[in-house]
Amino acid sequence: MAGLQTGAPTPTAITLHSQSRQLQVAFSDGSDFQIPFELMRVYSPSAEVQGHGPGQEVLQTGKREVTLVELEPIGNYAVKPVFSDGHDTGLFSWDYLYFLGSEQNRLWADYLARLQAAGADRDAPMISAGGSACASH
Repeated sequence: MAGLQTGAPTPTAITLHSQSRQLQVAFSDGSDFQIPFELMRVYSPSAEVQGHGPGQEVLQTGKREVTLVELEPIGNYAVKPVFSDGHDTGLFSWDYLYFLGSEQNRLWADYLARLQAAGADRDAPMISAGGSACASH
């Protein structure tokens, strides 16, 4: 089935925590992760964030306060979050949610290092391709 590796853990419960801005996902192997919305947003699997190939990733900024306004199930293999900044094109497979949850410390460190290397501020608004601030993505 698309989005799942054979024998991979699957969610047994998914809970949105709006106040703390985290998605809690419990998996069939007993793992239970609290995944911050910001982490989900900056690591969205969408082409808009990941690009269309290696080296085309778009560094995300200004996502600390992002929330989830909707979480749509996609078959029985993924969810599609709609973020408060309008981003809604990433499909988060069960495998990808497990990856985000289990690797979040490393992913945070990598994100902060990429911000520093780019001389970017985590809270700065996104800059569009034309060079102007972009509030929606």
